Amino acid sequence: MIESPTVVLVPGLRDHVEDHWQTHLEKKLDKVRSVPPLEHDKLSRDLRVAALDAVLSDIEGPVVLVAHSAGVMITAQWARQHSRPIAGALLVTPPDFDFPMGEPYPTQEQLQDNGWMPVPRQRLPFPSTVAASRNDPLADYRRVVGLAEGWGSQVLDLGEVGHLNPAVGYGYWPRAEALVQDLIDKARE
Repeated sequence: MIESPTVVLVPGLRDHVEDHWQTHLEKKLDKVRSVPPLEHDKLSRDLRVAALDAVLSDIEGPVVLVAHSAGVMITAQWARQHSRPIAGALLVTPPDFDFPMGEPYPTQEQLQDNGWMPVPRQRLPFPSTVAASRNDPLADYRRVVGLAEGWGSQVLDLGEVGHLNPAVGYGYWPRAEALVQDLIDKARE
């Protein structure tokens, strides 16, 4: 029997939010790890990528990544620099760092100064699905589809779910469990 993968949650720049769907998902899964919050230099791309790599380096066996918001960008940046096998990834509502996001989000200059630009657009070395919102205030749907195409990801149209976070009513998100279970099942095939 093939070993069940460990699910690694990659939160966005706000790190862990109590009523976030990733936090709820973490409580429901058996084999799960979460990238811990940074204590300093919270906007540093390099430190975020290193934090993800540290979690992955500590896991033996297959891994499934589940990233949200800037966690998607952390995942894409990590994939440019590292070669650890990943069984699959669910990349949920990535922001579009190429356009200003407005308050309270980082400015273009802050993103540039902290290493987030340019946004990686090359094919990811693992199967992935980008779950995109039609009315995400942080990214135009068509631009997210373009990112997904560059990454070689399937696109899952979530409809109008905003940024899929507690601010728009998404704490517990039952669909996340089904999507992650599908990735786990595929990893075990």
